[in-house]
Amino acid sequence: MTPTPGAEPASGSALLRFATIGSVDDGKSTLIGRLLHDTQQLFDDQLEAVTSASRRRGADGVDLSFVTDGLRAEREQGITIDVAYRYASTPNRKFVIADCPGHVQYTRNMATGASTADLAVVVVDATAGLREQTRRHTCIAALLGVRHLVVAANKMDIAGWDEAIFRSVTEEFDALARRLGLDTFTIVPVSALLGDNVVEPSTRMPWYPGPTLLAALENAPAGAWAQEGGAGGRLPVQWVVRHRGGGRSYAGMVSGGTFRPGDEILVLPGGQRSRLTSVETFDGPLDEAPSSLSVTVRLDDDLDVSRGDLIAPADRPPEVVREFDATLCWFADSAVAAGRRLRVKHTTRLTPAQTVSVQSRLDVGSLTLEPAGSLGPNDIGVVRIAVGTALAVDPYRANRVTGSFVMIDEQTNATVAAGMVGVPVLAAVRPG
Repeated sequence: MTPTPGAEPASGSALLRFATIGSVDDGKSTLIGRLLHDTQQLFDDQLEAVTSASRRRGADGVDLSFVTDGLRAEREQGITIDVAYRYASTPNRKFVIADCPGHVQYTRNMATGASTADLAVVVVDATAGLREQTRRHTCIAALLGVRHLVVAANKMDIAGWDEAIFRSVTEEFDALARRLGLDTFTIVPVSALLGDNVVEPSTRMPWYPGPTLLAALENAPAGAWAQEGGAGGRLPVQWVVRHRGGGRSYAGMVSGGTFRPGDEILVLPGGQRSRLTSVETFDGPLDEAPSSLSVTVRLDDDLDVSRGDLIAPADRPPEVVREFDATLCWFADSAVAAGRRLRVKHTTRLTPAQTVSVQSRLDVGSLTLEPAGSLGPNDIGVVRIAVGTALAVDPYRANRVTGSFVMIDEQTNATVAAGMVGVPVLAAVRPG
């Protein structure tokens, strides 16, 4: 794989959702703070709050990492704990930015931030190269279906603006991207601290002819997470709406395809067949409901449809299963092994579940699957799961919504894992 100097120009002001990922202290929050500051996205009171926080922490000048570190504990400790969402716009594009924590104990937060991203900005300390957590984050992003990356080789000021150091990072990341089967990546040498190549081109790295970070983001493809897959339309029923005078409609968010009045559908997991008589939003009826739109639909008969059911085209339904293989990102301190009882939250359905077996674990350093009987904190592996109530699922690579789930501890109600139906880890990790 060869790093691309830039992507095709984006159309109009299409919304781009991106997440910043990478190891702790590589400068993710500072980079986003710099991006927002230099594009004049910060209000005066926000800048004053950041200045005050910087002063309390004894920083020399304004610490732009505090722009996204909104929790008091984050500012006091100087670390990012939770995912911080920020919104920005330029004349060419609108952005939703998820600044993800780098500490290994907050890997679950990073997975949450990347789960709806079109693109990931991988921040790398150019003087240190790719750390294990950077590799783990990049691997999780690939598993989550993020196919496009912008790599920010940060701290080039500390690296003395050395082209050889930048080339070393490029080669190292290129090898990782090849193994993960990533479509494209653009790598930009930056200094988040000084602003070089973040919004404006740097005069201190004349050897670099490529785009700034902002230009790479403005030209990146958008909307992939909601549109990709091609499995067909899916509508998990979130709410049953009862109408005065009788009749019901069913509300939820469409993914994977479109629905139209007249479509023949199945209600799963039961398999009842019906036909859509209308597709509506608050503003009125629609001729077509595309992916990512929340709608209500009516059926031409009085089926027993409940929250947790799923409506799908009769000719392209998902598979209904009680047992399936999945790739699991395990977050809890206690390990998971065969026989552990948990709950699975899949789309709008919550069901008891049990791990049938743990089949393998991914070695993040070598990107190889190894036989394993359990998964520990922040491990990624392949697990077989049995569920108490049948689920209508697609492989994750076909539909991110119906192909994903979380696992919940029955005793504490804590989310202990994020899962992807099927084994995308095998598809992502390629032989070296």
